[in-house]
Amino acid sequence: MYFTDRGIEELQDRRADDSVTLGWLAERLREFVDLSPESESAVDRLATWLARLDDDVDDDDPGVAAVAAGGEVE
Repeated sequence: MYFTDRGIEELQDRRADDSVTLGWLAERLREFVDLSPESESAVDRLATWLARLDDDVDDDDPGVAAVAAGGEVE
């Protein structure tokens, strides 16, 4: 278990029965980045990954492939 799994486990324990829209989630992510700007890159990577879950990875675009693989776009 990764250290970050504690927060994920707490989220699941407290909010697993809640239903939210992706618009609501996007607003909460924006609020979080406003409060914790040092986490902007990680939040952006998570949001991009969630937005592209159903997309086929474009191997010709290194930026898309890097984000899909969990990396950063340079």
